[in-house]
Amino acid sequence: MDTETADVMGHDVTTITCVCGNTVSKDGLIQANAEGVPVHNVDGAPVPEGLAAWPADEDLYTLCPSCGRVYRDSVIEETGTAPVAFRVDVSSGPIAEAIRVHWELSI
Repeated sequence: MDTETADVMGHDVTTITCVCGNTVSKDGLIQANAEGVPVHNVDGAPVPEGLAAWPADEDLYTLCPSCGRVYRDSVIEETGTAPVAFRVDVSSGPIAEAIRVHWELSI
């Protein structure tokens, strides 16, 4: 099976157009950890339940909350391509709950 690849301009993760068509400005994309769990990135603030701590190694991923595709930021930054690293379930379970918490905090 061929690897799915999103469109990206240059080496900028904020310009991803997910395979499903979602973008930062459409339904939003979320920074996540290596398991696809949205991360909390407020310095000094406690990590809300359901979210992951900012990874100490800064190994970040970009999660599409519309379809569950996850992209590894370092690959995009190094190669200028955005292959899908893996997929997670965004319709129910812990990832869906983390996405809800993330959006509530972003309001």
